[in-house]
Amino acid sequence: MIRTALFIFAQCTWGILQTLAGFVVFLINIRRKHFLYHGAIITEWGLRSSLSMGLFCFVTSHPCACGCCSEEEIGRRLVVHEYGHSIQSLILGPFYLFAMAFPSMIWAGLPLFEKLRFRKNIKYHWLYTERWANRLGEKVTKEDSMRDMY
Repeated sequence: MIRTALFIFAQCTWGILQTLAGFVVFLINIRRKHFLYHGAIITEWGLRSSLSMGLFCFVTSHPCACGCCSEEEIGRRLVVHEYGHSIQSLILGPFYLFAMAFPSMIWAGLPLFEKLRFRKNIKYHWLYTERWANRLGEKVTKEDSMRDMY
């Protein structure tokens, strides 16, 4: 209980920039399914990608089936990964946007990098932002993340 309160307080102070941006996206998706996860507000949205913004995590309701486990398992691991980004926000505060969020969005969203990953057989979670999010999410929650997937 105290840990959750400290998490929320820190995200609303040190991580205020990304938390405010996340709140706006949360309001846009207010009718979607939401749940609490270790103090973070998780929203399942219809986009094919996922995003973490301070106190708010937005995960796809359509995780890709990789054949290695169920869609439910992939979804659970995705929540752990996105929660790891929330922990990055706690650590880096206002520097999170430039050090983690923007590089992660560029790596995920630019077709150039998508082609590079495919051509060189590089996993999405190779990028430092994603590897660190996986490690942090696993360390804090004691659950598996997306570490070895995709």
